[in-house]
Amino acid sequence: MAPEVLAIPVTFDLAALLRSAAARLAGATDAAVLAFARDGDAGPLRLRTAAGVASPEAARSAASALVAPLAELMATGQPQRVAGVVALGPRGAGDVVLLPIAGETRIHGALAFGVAPPLSALALHAAELAAEAIAARVDGAERAFEAEGLRNRLDAIDRLAEEKNDEVLKLSEALFAQDIELLRNNERLGQIEKLKNDFIEKMSRELRTPLNSIIESIIAVLAGENDVLSETAQGCLRRALDDGTAFLRTLQNILDLWRIKQGEMPVEVQDVNFREVVEEAIFSVQDTIGNSPVVIEKQFEEPLPKIRADLAKVNQVLFLLLDNAAKFTREGRITIAARVAGGELVCEVADTGIGICPDDQQFIFDEFFQVDELASTKYRGSGLGLALVRDLLKLLNGSIAVSSEVGVGSSFTFRVPVQPLG
Repeated sequence: MAPEVLAIPVTFDLAALLRSAAARLAGATDAAVLAFARDGDAGPLRLRTAAGVASPEAARSAASALVAPLAELMATGQPQRVAGVVALGPRGAGDVVLLPIAGETRIHGALAFGVAPPLSALALHAAELAAEAIAARVDGAERAFEAEGLRNRLDAIDRLAEEKNDEVLKLSEALFAQDIELLRNNERLGQIEKLKNDFIEKMSRELRTPLNSIIESIIAVLAGENDVLSETAQGCLRRALDDGTAFLRTLQNILDLWRIKQGEMPVEVQDVNFREVVEEAIFSVQDTIGNSPVVIEKQFEEPLPKIRADLAKVNQVLFLLLDNAAKFTREGRITIAARVAGGELVCEVADTGIGICPDDQQFIFDEFFQVDELASTKYRGSGLGLALVRDLLKLLNGSIAVSSEVGVGSSFTFRVPVQPLG
């Protein structure tokens, strides 16, 4: 049965929210937008509103053509693509994208989004933001009703706004971000890009330069005045040096991630002795290991010839993996195994640390992801190291795989195309 067309408002004024979002999205991207929602947890899926469509009849016809992909979206929660929805006219000639309005506990509905081909990344991103903003608004309303238990749902949202300013502020920021993305035109895009570039440049200059000076000053004091300083003072300075170095490394990771995404990090190939790369990485990670009873073992499959590769990036990948292993291994062993075969450098970093549960393994290469937020105070880190490893290896046309068992340890294996020498 085709989704029904409904003209009446739905609970907590979802209809008004959908109409506003659909109109903004259609106006900002010159798209045809159909918004679907359902009543309650198990109500029927219905077409609530449409924008950028020739007529109500065209909207109904398009909704009928989307019954099957909508059912698939509601069953799986995954976006769907439908080719050639005739009822949408030129805007349905290419792919029509169905995006779930996915809340925290269930799917509230869907947005059907079509533009005249080709479908631009900016238009698709605007549609995704609209779906996320609608879901956030609906989830916020439902939380407010459950917390307050009021009969009038709109009044509950207003009262909750007064009592929980933090939640309202987060929703307001999300809506503001949505408005920026939906209304952004080419001129604003250029302004945003310029602001972002200026910010990164200023962050690099204004933070990295004084931070380097602070670190160098601490090192000079520790190196030259050990007889004058008390043990307590020396310990404080060493902790400050460790924290400053970690912060500088995090800042550098952020800058490297940004340069890669901007296409501003070139690949510079040169002769590389991977044995020396391993030794340098082991030396650099000693601060992370500290006094922990951890042994680092090397296993090279001979012959291990010199190679042609990007020395800096291979070195950075190995260090980040080794630092990650050291951070989560308080005792035991870390093994670095390497070989050159089939025109590839294959390197495995294995540890006997705390391990990673299967549910988290698919997310560990996401930016700012922490395996355990409660453990983030125990294991320092920003959640950028493995994300940078992923992006560096993509830049080198390489790959990485992980296997892990909680309480046993983890193994990361990366592959990079190289040219063996000799």
